[in-house]
Amino acid sequence: MDTAGHKALAGQTAIVTGGASGIGRGLGEEVAARGCTVVLADRQLELTREVAVELESRGHAASAAELDVRDLAAFETLAQQVRARFGRIDFLFNNAGIGVGGGMETYAPEDWDDVFDVNLRGVANGVQSVYPIMIEQRSGQIINTASVAGLLPSPSQGSYTTSKHAVVGLTKALRVEAKRFGVRASVLCPGVVRTPILTGGRFGRPKLALSDDEMLRLWERFRPMAPELFARRAVDAVLRNEAVIVLPKWWKAFWYLERLSPRLSLRLSEALYQRLQAELAAAGAHAEKRPTASHTPPTADTRSA
Repeated sequence: MDTAGHKALAGQTAIVTGGASGIGRGLGEEVAARGCTVVLADRQLELTREVAVELESRGHAASAAELDVRDLAAFETLAQQVRARFGRIDFLFNNAGIGVGGGMETYAPEDWDDVFDVNLRGVANGVQSVYPIMIEQRSGQIINTASVAGLLPSPSQGSYTTSKHAVVGLTKALRVEAKRFGVRASVLCPGVVRTPILTGGRFGRPKLALSDDEMLRLWERFRPMAPELFARRAVDAVLRNEAVIVLPKWWKAFWYLERLSPRLSLRLSEALYQRLQAELAAAGAHAEKRPTASHTPPTADTRSA
């Protein structure tokens, strides 16, 4: 949203992790268009710089920072640098995330590690780094990106849905605790948004023998939302201080069903999963087999986020 004169967030500062692409880029562009100074943080530094330069060319205040959210020390350093430069941190969009697709019978230990380290540990590191600053300010808002997969049974996304359920729980607890300090917390639960993660993204992996085009065709049934539209509506909800933000809104019907009748929700999930398996079989797709080699934990600089 590049609306001239729309400067509701003028004088405020935001950090957006995963800001190089997808939802993170959309959120960064949206708050910048509303007058916020935005720091885009991502492991893809060159791409992040390109986004920041583009925002600056539109007259917005933006900068790029290299950040691996799994690195607590790096996250703390970035938070302190942002506070030193701008005097405060008003928003933290804890958005960086990855996905590993496929059935859990295909997983290697590193599939769990990679997703948990980025999607959950990365969010916790953001809270650990920025929450104390917001407590000192007696203001600020932490927005953690989960997923509708954090609210619903989501087969073929075992590690992803586990991490996102945890992010929802973390955010709810934080929201209750933080209120006494004047700090707010919200959780974003996107449905299907048209971002690189639909085909695995830069650091994830689908673990299915399908081309990108074939995977995108499967996702089309869920009517993917444009990241720019998602960001506009998400930021509106953030500024209303909504606790759990589900977009597109029609996904709320499934969330309501899950809360009203978990048994019926599971039956629906089973039916959709069976349909997906039939379509994959018809397309000749097959899942990767679980590696048989013994697992050696990878080092921090060899794992992907």
